[in-house]
Amino acid sequence: AAAAALGLLPLGKTQSPESLLDIAARKVAEKWPFQRVEERFERIPEPVQRRIVYWS
Repeated sequence: AAAAALGLLPLGKTQSPESLLDIAARKVAEKWPFQRVEERFERIPEPVQRRIVYWS
C-alpha cells in the first residue's frame, strides 16, 4: 500500500514477495552453471531444478 501511495506501483496493483525457492534458485544460478549443480548434488527435487534452470 505504501509503495502504491508513493507512485511506485500502478493503482490497484500489489506486489507479492519473492518465494524463498525463487530467491535461492536465483542465487545458485548466478553462482554456478546448472551442470555443475547436477554433478555436485545427488538428489535435487524437480521443482527446484526447474527454478534453477529458469534463472540460469
